Amino acid sequence: MLTQAQKDEYDRVGAIVVPDVLSPAEVAELRAVTDGFVERARAITAHDAIYDLEDSHTPAQPRVRRIKAPHLHHAAYAALVRHPKIVAVLQDLWGPDIRFDTAKLNLKSAGFGAAVEWHQDWAFYPHTNDDLAAVGVMMDDMELENGPLLIIPGSHKDPVVHDHHGEDGRFCGAMDPGKKEVDYRAAVPLTGKAGSITVHHVRAVHGSAPNTSNRDRRLLLFQFRAADAWPLLGFPEGMEAYDRLMVAGKPTLTPRLTPVPVKLPLPPAAKQGSIYENQKGLKNRFFAAAAE
Repeated sequence: MLTQAQKDEYDRVGAIVVPDVLSPAEVAELRAVTDGFVERARAITAHDAIYDLEDSHTPAQPRVRRIKAPHLHHAAYAALVRHPKIVAVLQDLWGPDIRFDTAKLNLKSAGFGAAVEWHQDWAFYPHTNDDLAAVGVMMDDMELENGPLLIIPGSHKDPVVHDHHGEDGRFCGAMDPGKKEVDYRAAVPLTGKAGSITVHHVRAVHGSAPNTSNRDRRLLLFQFRAADAWPLLGFPEGMEAYDRLMVAGKPTLTPRLTPVPVKLPLPPAAKQGSIYENQKGLKNRFFAAAAE
């Protein structure tokens, strides 16, 4: 599935864009299903097990930031967990044994889609090795104007886990730009056409600006890991449930240990829930300042 040049780019940058993974028909189905979820959000007024809402959400103007665990709520999303082209990309990077983790759909709607501050996914869920990545399925064209993912090239090889704690000492899932740990001017956008996918390394520093354009930017994100990468914080659902997350190859009882930097996400965020709620614990916000 991947060329050697694409594998080399992933190793060098920490992220790639793979075009034309989903067909136009698959994209159209995802859009229609998602429109239905947004329409049904008119009936709710607060975050719940399915919806994470924009602060400006009202029944008259439903504004959804995120659909949580969408693969549990509709077959069209669930089908992508084992999509053969997505699995083939991951096997090209890690080998035959691949385990799914979870998913989310970030809507970032036209004109008001919220920013996500700079962070590393690794800060949320460290493992015994770092063969983990998020696969982003582009439901819309992702362009610079509508808030694409931004990646700091090579940051997945930084020797430390950057600090993701707020002034209160609690984990907030975001990096304080005032600490100048990273050169944010080096950021590159992951852009592409609907049906393409992004793959970004779990340790890559990334974020995204608000969507101030008149075009939606819906990105369906799936978290995957090599089967021998075991979560340091455990798996509360038990061993059988953990092994049911295998999407290719075989599970193992032998975790692969590599010398990766680790910092636990403790004490937990004051505002629990999605990353949007966690990041409210960060006072010095990069994208808020950039928009002023």
